[in-house]
Amino acid sequence: MPNKATLTINSRNYSSWSLRGWLLARFSGLPFDTLVVPAGDAASRKELLLLSPSILVPCLRHQGVTVWDTLAIGEYLHEVRPQAGLLPHDRASRAHCRAICGEMHSGFGSLRAALPMNLKGDSPGFRVWERAQADIDRIVEIWQECLARYGGPWLFGDEPGMADAMYAPVATRFLTYHVGLDGASGGYASRLLALPEMVEWKQAALEEPAEIEELDMEF
Repeated sequence: MPNKATLTINSRNYSSWSLRGWLLARFSGLPFDTLVVPAGDAASRKELLLLSPSILVPCLRHQGVTVWDTLAIGEYLHEVRPQAGLLPHDRASRAHCRAICGEMHSGFGSLRAALPMNLKGDSPGFRVWERAQADIDRIVEIWQECLARYGGPWLFGDEPGMADAMYAPVATRFLTYHVGLDGASGGYASRLLALPEMVEWKQAALEEPAEIEELDMEF
């Protein structure tokens, strides 16, 4: 059975979950091919507009295994590529990492709705409403705590891992909507955006022809 995996994603410009899954796969070092679902696909469109009851993209297929939840993809990749260090080595740090990844996975709904990911967008002077600001404040708190506890430059130490992949799309949102950050958080966001993988993803997003009007609206 071939070792090379396949990762199915949808829009690079709009899909934060696709970016997370793709970063996890890249950070793991697992060889994989990328398949892109057209933006006009009805199911993909519902996911991007937060109208779908479940998120089925990204989807990883590897050696007969199919995994479509981003957290499950990260855990699977940690099992098959433990040397990549997607999760920290010690139990307490792994528990902390899983907790903040789970928080991103299931929370921050106001941020997602009010500041949708849009790598082609630029919205200076954007008004952030109270509920979205509360989400931003919590994310900054998480970043500050991890950077202080584990010493940086990444959330859990010397190399980017699962937590960084989960929070990377937030850094793009902060850039698009000109969200002000403190020095430590701003530096971390800049490091995320400067990762070669992030630069590669953004370049592909900028070349993506399809646009979804509902996600390009002005609030």
